[in-house]
Order: sequence, then C-alpha cells, then structure tokens
Amino acid sequence: MSVLRVTATEAALALIEKLRSKHGALMFHQSGGCCDGSAPMCYPDGEFMVGDSDKLLGEIGGCSFYIGAEQYNYWRHMQLIIDVVPGRGGMFSLEGPEGVRFLTRSRLFTDEEVKVLAEEDAAAPKTR
Repeated sequence: MSVLRVTATEAALALIEKLRSKHGALMFHQSGGCCDGSAPMCYPDGEFMVGDSDKLLGEIGGCSFYIGAEQYNYWRHMQLIIDVVPGRGGMFSLEGPEGVRFLTRSRLFTDEEVKVLAEEDAAAPKTR
C-alpha cells in the first residue's frame, strides 16, 4: 500500500499543466508565512530557495511539492489535497494572473495509512 502525503484535484492538475506551458518546469512550497497565509505557492522550478528545514512531501502534476518544517509538524497526520478556487492568490505565486488560486484542503490519514507512513519514515535514510 502506498500513501500519498500530497495529491491534487483534476482542476489543480489542469491549472498546473496550463502554467507549465507558459513557464516551464514548476515547483510548489507550502508554508505558514504571514504575507500569503498558508497558501501553496507555485514557482518556476528552482526560483524558491528550499532550505534545510523544508521537507519534500511528494509531487503533484510532476512538480516537486515542499513544505516548511513547522507546517509539516502541524499537518503530518493529514493528506494535503491541492485544489483551485476563484480569486486572487499569493502575489508571488504563478497562478495569480489567471484569476484563480491554489488552495490546500486536507483529510486525516486513516489508522492504516498512519502505520504505513510510520514504516516508510523509519525505513527512510536519515540525512542528518
């Protein structure tokens, strides 16, 4: 059984593809920043400097999706579901001019999924 920590709706995947056709390879970062709240931010790949405390959560639409360590600690028991809604997004995120914004929804992992994730985390090589 494989458990995805991050996934995306069909609407989000369609927007990612549209943005990729305009901007090339993309990446995402989910932070808890003050300026743009906790919106998932979409950047050209490599434009956002990922830090040591950022965690690669997975991929959506072929794009790396990172999350800040503090946010990960709050949301580690939830699957993040990236969606799209009408409105203005973060001023630095690529979807802003499209009149829509990415939005993070979530759901709690089941007990079985938590067990699988714990096993995967225990088996993962430690980087520090």
